[in-house]
Amino acid sequence: MRGGTTGKAGTMALTLALLCPALAWPQPAQRGNEVYTCTDRHGRRITSDRPIAECADREQRVLDHTGTERRRIGPTLTENERAERERQQRERARELARLAEQRHRERVLVARYPDALAHQQERQSALEQVNAVIEVATRRITQLRAERRKLDSELEFYPDGLTQAPDKLRRAYADNDRDTAEQQRFIATQEQEKQRINERFDAELAELRRLWAERSGEPASPTEGSGR
Repeated sequence: MRGGTTGKAGTMALTLALLCPALAWPQPAQRGNEVYTCTDRHGRRITSDRPIAECADREQRVLDHTGTERRRIGPTLTENERAERERQQRERARELARLAEQRHRERVLVARYPDALAHQQERQSALEQVNAVIEVATRRITQLRAERRKLDSELEFYPDGLTQAPDKLRRAYADNDRDTAEQQRFIATQEQEKQRINERFDAELAELRRLWAERSGEPASPTEGSGR
């Protein structure tokens, strides 16, 4: 009799296990639930299953079901505050980009000019190129002056000067004056270019002295001449 009862109980338990597996096996804890926690302006610690309105003006920690911090959410900003934060972020990004570009330029500068001699040779080469074109323009002015003397000789045949001279001679005078003025303006421009070259190399040299000193661990020497 007891055996029969035991058999019926076992059959019933098996039937329940098949019909309700959730009752037959232990279920794992549910995952994915988030807990928001913060300390409000009054010093109260608040916990909730959603973002906390009382802490909208401050940072909130987001925890998982194990209590591990997963992330943090910042304070809710007004439109003006958000615009100001974005402006500050853009400024920081620009400043970081500027510093990165400066560091890159400094590395390139030191690689190109490892010492003062290399820098001075580069300066001299740049100036020599400008001097070469100035020399060409100077020779052209010399030619124009020689042509002018010939024109003056022809003009001696006309007592009233250019007012009586033929059109061809007057045009030759005008062309000579124009070409001479053109070459003089060109030379003046090249002299200004030489000044810009020296100013650029002077500024580079001041920066290079600092970079060379940093590389060698010695103080920079500001008393050295530019060596023009």
